[in-house]
Amino acid sequence: MDMGQLGSILPLILLVVVFYFLLIRPQRKRQQEAVKMQNSLTPGTRVMTTTGLFGTVVTVDNEDVVLEVAPGVETRWVKAAIGRVVTPGDAPAGDEVAASEEDGNESEAAVDRNGDQDSSTKKS
Repeated sequence: MDMGQLGSILPLILLVVVFYFLLIRPQRKRQQEAVKMQNSLTPGTRVMTTTGLFGTVVTVDNEDVVLEVAPGVETRWVKAAIGRVVTPGDAPAGDEVAASEEDGNESEAAVDRNGDQDSSTKKS
C-alpha cells in the first residue's frame, strides 16, 4: 500500500471514528441508562410514558408495568414505554403553558392600558 492510497483512505477512517464518538457512543449510553431506569421501577413511583401519560406504578411484572393513571383506573404498559421517572418537583408541561399564557394576558392588558394612555395624551 503506497502513500497515495493511504491518503485517500485516511479521511474515510477519520469520518467513521468521528461518527462513532458523536453519534453511536452517546446513543448507546442513553439506551443503557433507560434500561437501568426501567429495571429499577418500584410500586409507588410516579412516571411519564413515552407518549406523555403520567401515572403511578402499581405493580411490576417481568416486562410489564401496571400504571394507575386516575383513581381506580389502571392500565398495563411495557417497561420500554416508560420514558422517565417524575420527581415531585417536576410540573406537567400543561401547568407551565397555562402559567405563561396568564403572564402573556397580563402583559397584553398592560400594553393596552399604556396604548390607551398614549392615545388619550395625543388627543389632548
